[in-house]
Amino acid sequence: MTDVPPFAQAPRHVRTVAYPHVLVLIDYRTGHVQCLLPKAAAHWQEAARSGRLTTMPPPLAAHLIRTGALSPTREPTPWGAPLPAPTPPASWGGAEHPAGLTRVVGPFSATAAAALATTWSITRVGRRKHAMNRLIKALEASSSATCRPASSTEASEAVLAVRRTAWHAPMRTACLEESAAATFLLATRRLSVVWCHGIAADPVRLHAWVQTVDGDLVAEPPSTRAYTPALTIGARHQHRL
Repeated sequence: MTDVPPFAQAPRHVRTVAYPHVLVLIDYRTGHVQCLLPKAAAHWQEAARSGRLTTMPPPLAAHLIRTGALSPTREPTPWGAPLPAPTPPASWGGAEHPAGLTRVVGPFSATAAAALATTWSITRVGRRKHAMNRLIKALEASSSATCRPASSTEASEAVLAVRRTAWHAPMRTACLEESAAATFLLATRRLSVVWCHGIAADPVRLHAWVQTVDGDLVAEPPSTRAYTPALTIGARHQHRL
């Protein structure tokens, strides 16, 4: 039998989202993602209510501790329930997204490259396993220095400027880098948006995007609403780790 401590808790940097068929765990210090099927998810939920690992199968408890999803404690310390997520509609393996090059001119076109370079530096300079944590800390810092919410037009101009610049960049630019760079770009003008990182299911997938402080999607297709935000940074939606 695997030896495990009797008590544990989920660290604050581990966020969970519960779908009817899977529980998704994201470690925002390492970026590690793992999924628990219904039986294992039920054990997680029971342990969350009591702070005790005595009812969890020892191999599962040992795995969760080894991967950092749980941390041993000296006494029972219950932790919060996962974020609930709706049953996902059938995706049939694909979704429609607008694509294509757009000519972007505006106040952010000249500085988008610098925002992208900043994002790449944050994620690539230092230990790779801590890249997500460094990016989140940088996003929190930039958000704290803003003075007013960006309008929908300002936010859209920033996102599109980053997107246009990324087409010609030599480095990987996916939704994580794009959304972070747009947030940094707006922060140079003391403008705030809400940076979001979320999960969708069937299949389980991650996405990062930007929205206004009023909750409007910025340069995103309506299908982004299928993602349940696990972490948001910015304005009054700030959820610090």
